[in-house]
Amino acid sequence: MLKNKRIFITGGAGFIGSLLAEKLSHQNTICIYDTFSRNSIKNKNSIKDNNVTIIEGDVTNELALKKAITEFSPTHVVHCAAIAGINTVIKSPVNTLRVNILGTAYLLDTLKSMTGLERVVLFSTSEIFGSHAFQNSELHSAVIGPVGEARWTYAVSKLTDEHFGLAYHKEFGLPCTIVRPFNVYGPGQVGEGALSTFIQKALQNEEIMIHNDGTQIRAWCYVDDMVEGVMKCLQNPKAIGEAFNIGNVRAVNTIYGLASAVCRLLGSNSKIVFSQMKFADVELRIPDVTKAKDYLGFETKVDLEEGIPLTADYYKKLLSL
Repeated sequence: MLKNKRIFITGGAGFIGSLLAEKLSHQNTICIYDTFSRNSIKNKNSIKDNNVTIIEGDVTNELALKKAITEFSPTHVVHCAAIAGINTVIKSPVNTLRVNILGTAYLLDTLKSMTGLERVVLFSTSEIFGSHAFQNSELHSAVIGPVGEARWTYAVSKLTDEHFGLAYHKEFGLPCTIVRPFNVYGPGQVGEGALSTFIQKALQNEEIMIHNDGTQIRAWCYVDDMVEGVMKCLQNPKAIGEAFNIGNVRAVNTIYGLASAVCRLLGSNSKIVFSQMKFADVELRIPDVTKAKDYLGFETKVDLEEGIPLTADYYKKLLSL
């Protein structure tokens, strides 16, 4: 566990960033930098009780970002800030590219000349593997969909971020590490997320909508496991200059099977219905996580049978059920 460090987290008010900030704030000084368009820390009172500075800011504001980082003088940086979520991306592919690429470029350019910096963790995405990814390792080539398909602007922007991070490492010695989350879910998720949506609908016995025929296959990673993977990347020297798939290869299910499991585990009477989607979808996404295990000693602990009820407990309180 990190102790007595200064950790700057962009997107620290978001789903994963807020949990990371909460866990690290007990023994470290944290700075959260976020636009608060998706705000998970409003339900985390413990964050406000610890050594946390909160700055409302946009990563595309180069001067404001540089000022915040320079004044805080971090030892560690975690870059979670991004435009994400299929509906948001499709609605504004231009903003997706601007925020995800320019924000990362401004961040890295600020950090390259800083002293005392021990680690920079950049968030990428499993989307860089395209629409069909079965046991893809970090050595597999990135596969992007057709140019002009809005969905892939997110993948392209994140792949650019990966190249940026590793290029800054090679050229300037910046201690960068890349993490690629695979379908993270759990308490505190805000914005878009199939599993959190299914759970909230099931708790209220409302219809659960599935895109197309529901045969799309995913591997689902509980948020605590994802955060543990990031923590290992922040600490392990072997992580520097590397990219890691972070996911749970045991928690694999079709989208229809997932919705059915949610209803079964929660005793829900929700009806599962189907709707044809008008945008590109990912048919298969299962990672190879051997590298994270070999380099970092990382292994997931929470499977769906445990993770779904844990997530439901959070939403029961949030929905006052």
